[in-house]
Amino acid sequence: MNYRTNPKNGDQLSMLGFGCMRFSDSLAGSFGIGGFDKQKAEDLIKAAIEKGVNYFDTAYVYGASEEVLGNTLSKYGVREKVYIATKLPLLMCRSKSDLDKYFNRQLERLQTDYIDYYLFHMLSDMAEWDKLCGWDVKTWIEEKKATGKIKEIGFSFHGSQGEFLSLLDAYDWDFVQIQYNYSDENFQAGVTGLKKAASKGMPVIIMEPLLGGKLANSLPKSAVECFHQSNPNITPVAWALQWLWNQPEVTVVLSGMNQMSQLDENLQTAETSEPGMLSQGELEVYREVKNIFSASNKIPCTGCHYCTPCPYGVDIPSCFTAYNTYCSISKNQGFLQYAMGTLLSSTPGYAGLCKKCGKCEKHCPQHIEIRNALSEVAREMEKTVFKISSFGMKAYNRLKSKK
Repeated sequence: MNYRTNPKNGDQLSMLGFGCMRFSDSLAGSFGIGGFDKQKAEDLIKAAIEKGVNYFDTAYVYGASEEVLGNTLSKYGVREKVYIATKLPLLMCRSKSDLDKYFNRQLERLQTDYIDYYLFHMLSDMAEWDKLCGWDVKTWIEEKKATGKIKEIGFSFHGSQGEFLSLLDAYDWDFVQIQYNYSDENFQAGVTGLKKAASKGMPVIIMEPLLGGKLANSLPKSAVECFHQSNPNITPVAWALQWLWNQPEVTVVLSGMNQMSQLDENLQTAETSEPGMLSQGELEVYREVKNIFSASNKIPCTGCHYCTPCPYGVDIPSCFTAYNTYCSISKNQGFLQYAMGTLLSSTPGYAGLCKKCGKCEKHCPQHIEIRNALSEVAREMEKTVFKISSFGMKAYNRLKSKK
């Protein structure tokens, strides 16, 4: 494993970090819409540590993720070998007392008495920071750091670039976490935010390097062929990670690995990556792929599930994933994916169920106009055949319930 140095304290952080949100859909599982294989997650954590990964990122709202990470580290006695990063759920905080309430719960879940890298989750504008300052959050941070309960303080970001630059100057942060990948170079904090944070000596942690998996398995065929023609020996995943590690300002790249094969591939890529490794010709390949992908990716959903649960049962991420498949890869495949994922499940979650309440849009990190997007999905995907199928399925479920 290759490591990059935290210039503020000298920590040697593994270039590949373990993003614990996607443990077998752990976040989805917390809302009752996905499975969570705890033993599988434990095996992956243990294997990652044995192979040199030492940065693990989780959050209060990631279902059972904190508990599984804490249990695993305690079980194998490896707490001191890793850096734990977790996040305060700002959306759930209503008063100053909530800061300690959630922080103390997180210590219990993680079975530790300190957090190495603590973040304000989705701190996305100055208005939110000003509210925290009204709760005397700066004193709260100082007290936690003085007692050793928090080693480094930072924030994760999903807002506009201007707000990010303002937040960087609003406090003496120890580190930051941003969404960044070759398709999002100028989205949210962007490359400008990355470089400014690095210029202040902050480690920059990267989330969504594969845009929720879209840059791994949802690229149009022409984009995959573009990569293959340049270098047939590496996968689209390796291309995406190398683009990030090519940049010296990037400290850790988080990957939500839930298969041992994913861990092995990412480790191999990390071990062969370094700043400045990409040629101008290779960088041109990324530009070509980005143009192809951007033209096909209708809705920029990453499948994070922050928008769920919907009060009316709409499975928003599944609707968007199927629609993007329909638009960019195959209409038949997209329609089948939509029917299987939103109609044939035990609880239907298709776009037409949306009542436009707007609750989802308040929580979307990508700032998608979800209500309008769902209307578009319903118009295109819920045509006559879907309506007939829907009617038939409802009749079947009624008969089944009477047995």
